[in-house]
Amino acid sequence: MHLGSVMATIDLEKYFLQATESAAIAASKWIGKGDGKAADGAAVEAMRAVFDTVPFDGRVAIGEGERDDAPMLWIGEPLGSLQGSTNSPKIDIAVDPLECTNHVAYNLPNAMAVLAAAPRGALLHAPDCYMNKISGSAELMGKISLDAPTSYNIEATSNALDKPINSLNVVVMDRPRHEKLIKELKDLSVNVVLIGDGDIAAALNAADPESDIDLLMGIGAAPEGVITATALRGLNAPFQGRLVFKNEGHRSRAEKMIDGDIERLWERDELCSSDDALFIGTGVCSGRTKGVTQENGKYFVESEVIDVSNGIHKFVQGSHDS
Repeated sequence: MHLGSVMATIDLEKYFLQATESAAIAASKWIGKGDGKAADGAAVEAMRAVFDTVPFDGRVAIGEGERDDAPMLWIGEPLGSLQGSTNSPKIDIAVDPLECTNHVAYNLPNAMAVLAAAPRGALLHAPDCYMNKISGSAELMGKISLDAPTSYNIEATSNALDKPINSLNVVVMDRPRHEKLIKELKDLSVNVVLIGDGDIAAALNAADPESDIDLLMGIGAAPEGVITATALRGLNAPFQGRLVFKNEGHRSRAEKMIDGDIERLWERDELCSSDDALFIGTGVCSGRTKGVTQENGKYFVESEVIDVSNGIHKFVQGSHDS
């Protein structure tokens, strides 16, 4: 797929895949060493080094933090080797160079390097705040909503999937902020699947008809919400989000970055408003994708790629010299 209407001969998917693969390999060197911050820093620097060579005029639309929050890929950071060029594709990136830093530190599943890419202005440009989320499979399109009570969403899911409520599996991040949600779900006899981190993989599992997961609910990070919305647009699966602000600083920045009501509900196709978009997630620790392995002087990686323009969903194997 080619993002952008100019310089269409450039295969940007190939470059973006190289960026996530490089980040995943760099982070993998820290698996099980108890230092998530070092793993994250390694992933950031590896991804940035690749982005510096990509022939496009890129921008981080939403990412890990602000400009002074080194070593992050900061919100608004320019990317690519064709900054300011008239004929370059102008692309926005939503990025998490290392989703689940703690999972790398302690060798837990579903850590990955992830990004979404779309034409300039097509991805939500917002601060690194929280986002309340709900997502599921294609059968739930138009049937679940953040504005509805938990009981309504569970009953709607049960009816749409033709599964008894006590057979539904709902993923929620294991956080004190979800105490009320978890109690509501358990009172409804839903099976609650608690995760430490990794709600992108959880949402992809909820969208996957071959997975045991039926819904993702609760509050996670906003950049991951935009990345997830891009992926689920390509899978024709539902996603809604609402920004939740950690502090007044994030709220004031959101007011400057977003026109209108900053506490509104965002539909999937508002978080990613173009079909000319791409999702890539490269595994670091095995889970939804295989983790990085090393053999005979090479690193082997697996990536999940979703081309929103045509709905192509594939798992791609790659190798790099160590």
